[in-house]
Amino acid sequence: MTKPHHSLGGEEPSRASYLLDGRRVQISDLLRHGLLKEGETLTFTRPQIGVSYKATVTAKGWLRLENGEEARSPSRAAYIAAGGGAFAGWHAWVLSDGRSLSRLRQQLLDMSASEVNARGREHSTPSLFLSPAERHDRLKAAAARVEAGEPQSMSVQELLSWWGATGRGAVNDHIEAELANHGLVTSPGFDKVPLTATVRLVKEAAEEEEDVDPAPESSFRMLTGLRADAASPETGLTVGTLPSALGDAVVSVKPTATFEEAITLMTLYDFSQLPVLTSPHNLRGAVSWKSIARAWHADPYAPFSHAVVEPQVVRYDHDLIDVLPMLAESDFVLVKDQHNKIAGIVTAADVAQAYGDLASHFLMIGEMDRRLRQIIAGTFTLEEVSALCDPDGERVTSFGDLTVGDYLRVLEHPERWEQLGWRLHRKTFVDWLEEVRKIRNNVMHFNSSDPLPKADVDKIRNLNKLLRDYGE
Repeated sequence: MTKPHHSLGGEEPSRASYLLDGRRVQISDLLRHGLLKEGETLTFTRPQIGVSYKATVTAKGWLRLENGEEARSPSRAAYIAAGGGAFAGWHAWVLSDGRSLSRLRQQLLDMSASEVNARGREHSTPSLFLSPAERHDRLKAAAARVEAGEPQSMSVQELLSWWGATGRGAVNDHIEAELANHGLVTSPGFDKVPLTATVRLVKEAAEEEEDVDPAPESSFRMLTGLRADAASPETGLTVGTLPSALGDAVVSVKPTATFEEAITLMTLYDFSQLPVLTSPHNLRGAVSWKSIARAWHADPYAPFSHAVVEPQVVRYDHDLIDVLPMLAESDFVLVKDQHNKIAGIVTAADVAQAYGDLASHFLMIGEMDRRLRQIIAGTFTLEEVSALCDPDGERVTSFGDLTVGDYLRVLEHPERWEQLGWRLHRKTFVDWLEEVRKIRNNVMHFNSSDPLPKADVDKIRNLNKLLRDYGE
């Protein structure tokens, strides 16, 4: 009789991979695996102000503070103890021997990775994507580079590829959790900038660190634990996802510029506005064709300063939908990056393009759905369809009740496919439709705030072309 395989703490083997794949490690995990003990005392010291706080580990893996309050998240516990503020709690709380919770967390993740690697050698299968253990190794190496003062940079697309994703949305919480387990965040936030933008893997923000980004709302949630177990990712577009919002160097003029200089730059770059800056962090205003025209109309001999107006300014991680009223009023907004530097301009035309791209996806998917429904309604009886999609007769009362999953059930059935009379390969068509169904669900359920990759757009477009040709 073969002995059962025992994993960490005597739990099932899947437990190890679970700790590596999409869930934040909790204090209760450290307790469960013997790395912490009930009743142990932890200390959080703030040397800048000479204050220390104590907490003890409870039986359920929470931290009980000196005032009796309890918190599951170390960052939340630090927040309560200090009476406010955002703290990297896993680094802040330490045992009497000087080991931090983050060190214990890393030890647990390393143990989990070793177990997963051992099982992987026994049951290895080729994969195009990184395994949880491989991701763990890369994230651990990235954390080591941060400690050495050499943070790793990469495009958002490359970061997503570590999780086998091509777009953001449902995968965001998964990525944030695994980054958090290694004490990392991205700068700027990977979900707030275009897919082609470069981000750095940096240490999670701690109190009074220099040159740290003002934490975006998503990072603040991670630090404080206020939404550590949120079920729904943020999916809305942000200002920073627009290509014009962030750049290496924004084109600008100084307050001492002339009308001729501003007009020449605006003409050569085909811009309608320019920020007026003394430095990337020192905004003095903006000029536009409209403000120049108004200044000259009022006084043909007006100085350049009369054309400078006070612009609307937003951060790159601001929700795009909240910017629409500003654009209706002033036609453009200036954008600050994660370092509060003026990094770009967003206009009403930029927003129209972004939402136009999203709308085109809905239109293509709508065409696909209508054509498939018409083809099935014109070929089969409702009884034939219901027998495959709704044998209990509780859901499908008309062809309008059919989903894309129902279309698949009908078309993958050999007899129904033969009845359709298409001289096409059934399995190839059904496999293609299944891929489009997944794309369609991501779009229709708003699981991603990114434009569809060209390959996905082509899949839908080519399917629609086929349905036009064969559905006549």
